[in-house]
Amino acid sequence: MSKLKKTLLAIIVLVIIVYLALPYYVKHAIIHQYPGIEDYKIFHNRVVEAGTYIPWEKDSAYNTMMINQATMDKIESYDPVALLVIQDQKILYEQYWEGYSDSSLSNSFSAAKSIVGLLIGAAIDDGAIKSVDQKVADFLPSFKEGGKEQITIKNLLTMSSGLDWDEAYASLFSPTTAAYYTNDLRKLVNDLKMTEEPGRRYYYRSIDSEVLAMVVQAATGKTISEYTSEKYWKNMGARHDALWCLDHENGMEKAYCCFNSNARDFARWGQLMLNNGKWGDKQLISETYMAETVSPVTYLTDDNGLHVDYYGYQWWIINYKGYKIPYMRGILGQYVFAIPGKNAVVVRLGHKRSDELIGPNRKDMYAYLDAAFQILN
Repeated sequence: MSKLKKTLLAIIVLVIIVYLALPYYVKHAIIHQYPGIEDYKIFHNRVVEAGTYIPWEKDSAYNTMMINQATMDKIESYDPVALLVIQDQKILYEQYWEGYSDSSLSNSFSAAKSIVGLLIGAAIDDGAIKSVDQKVADFLPSFKEGGKEQITIKNLLTMSSGLDWDEAYASLFSPTTAAYYTNDLRKLVNDLKMTEEPGRRYYYRSIDSEVLAMVVQAATGKTISEYTSEKYWKNMGARHDALWCLDHENGMEKAYCCFNSNARDFARWGQLMLNNGKWGDKQLISETYMAETVSPVTYLTDDNGLHVDYYGYQWWIINYKGYKIPYMRGILGQYVFAIPGKNAVVVRLGHKRSDELIGPNRKDMYAYLDAAFQILN
């Protein structure tokens, strides 16, 4: 064997040894690279069962309203797969791209955090959780030491837990990458350390939402998929079952992300917000909790030293064109906007978002809101 062949063989063997020695999540991150909107196909999932279907009506002006070309060019520059506008509980406009339809599954990414926030409210209504001021340690034994015993559910809801976490998406070895590809979310949570006092500083941590989900599961004795189905998905009349990605077969939901559904069913979360927690004649979650959910946590400051007027209980808040708009948000431009002043819901799903921030908001958001305001009555 030539010297060159021996060298190449040695390199190949070394690469294989190094790869096999890598943590489980790193190997899977290398294989799958960057997250995509159909990642439910690479993970195990748990079904969020739908119940009796309650269809959306179509408005008499359905798809007759036009979005101007300049705005549409901006929208299409971010590779959308769905744009939906609902007003007065009727579909006013919808468009799909790349062969997607009104029943195509797409990953919510971090928009799922807003669902988790509402599960906390349901558990409080059910008496499974006393209040948002209850300590996490009452539910999770690993939070009874190391300073974590100070953390309340409210600290998690408002991203002010003080847990040591790096919300980096592009880093192969970041804890966020680990959370996405790990096969053991519970170990990841149990091993968390504190870095600062809770309730003092807002810092966006995906793990805060995962801990909330574990609290819900411990409090109710149900998986969050089961609890979501029971408290919301069936009651809201979703057309299709949703899928929630798991860390392993029959494992824990990736609660901070990865609720897979379609534009029309995602819109039901926005409509629930417009309805102040009510669906039909049934109050699914208390009006008080819904109001708290969209009340900015201005008593907290962010890394820029600014008071947080853009976040509540796992829901984002934007003020635009004179309207206060609560919304759900995911990393690839997954948005569900609730516009109370217009009694409207806007859903956008797609492959990417703007890298540019305008304050705490992504630049692409304004294209979808501008399109909606062009369409809305």
